[in-house]
Amino acid sequence: MIIDIHGHYTTAPAPLGRWREAQTAALTDPLRAPDPAGPVISDDQIRESVETNQLRLMDERGIDVTVFSPRASFMAHHVGDFATSAAWSRICNDLCHRVSELYPDRFAPGAMLPQSPGADPATTIPEIERAVRELGAVTVNLSPDPSGGHWTAPPLSDRSWYPVWEKLVELDVPAMVHVSSSCNPAFHTTGAHYLNADTTAFMQLLDSDLFADFPELRLVIPHGGGAVPYHWGRFRGLAQALGRPEPEDGLLRNVHFDTCVYHQPGIDLLLEVIPAANVLFASEMVGAVRGVDPRTGHHFDDTRRYVERANLSAADLAAVLEGNARRVYPLLDARLTAQGR
Repeated sequence: MIIDIHGHYTTAPAPLGRWREAQTAALTDPLRAPDPAGPVISDDQIRESVETNQLRLMDERGIDVTVFSPRASFMAHHVGDFATSAAWSRICNDLCHRVSELYPDRFAPGAMLPQSPGADPATTIPEIERAVRELGAVTVNLSPDPSGGHWTAPPLSDRSWYPVWEKLVELDVPAMVHVSSSCNPAFHTTGAHYLNADTTAFMQLLDSDLFADFPELRLVIPHGGGAVPYHWGRFRGLAQALGRPEPEDGLLRNVHFDTCVYHQPGIDLLLEVIPAANVLFASEMVGAVRGVDPRTGHHFDDTRRYVERANLSAADLAAVLEGNARRVYPLLDARLTAQGR
């Protein structure tokens, strides 16, 4: 089985976007507020949106299951206040749940969190509970920067995050550390802000004792870890200077990386530097990079090709493509086991 742990509903039916536009407009004109029950989207609209996009590509690329969460750039936690984000999160999470109900053997739901600049991270806990216990979410996407590129939130090691970590450990759910859109013109959303956040989160974790307090917490840093594998020597040196353990000893029991890296040399480096046990297959299709590489004739985000061409043993390849996901995402493993897989 091939499990893609990083998929977003980037092709959601148009009524979702229109509802969000109305919600945003209502921040200055309350008369334009949309129906709080959410947009009206039929099952047929959902089917059309995924069968011509994600499912088609999954079939073409031999991907069996995708962990499917709301569109990352649409989370936009910086828009409005906590109530705005709470309503938007509920609607987006419900929609991903519906996809997973229509295609239970192909999609497992993930969830976004109702984060907001300045809000206590603990305010996200009710939606974490609802998403996992009621919607069957196997993971949550957690942003270390709800401000959208201005970095006003405390580091992930700050004690204000502890109630969230406690809840994730209690529910046995990992979090993907994933920012949303940037409202800072200095940082392009997918080309800079995403990768900056991956690197920043890793450094925050390296310079902390978070996993001494939460030894069972599991975090996934997407996009191959940003700059982390490329600068592994720098992080090892910084750990030494800061009196921290080697990253392999201090972080890799709890921190994992995905394979959303869109060229062969990048995947080769990731799998050479980071132990195979800490790498999970992912493609983030249909996502930030949708085009065809003219040098290869294949889509940039067809990451299975890169992983299978890397110098991995059969056992390590099986772990990256399936085994690690089932271990790091135990609710996903339980879901697949209940399906006889």
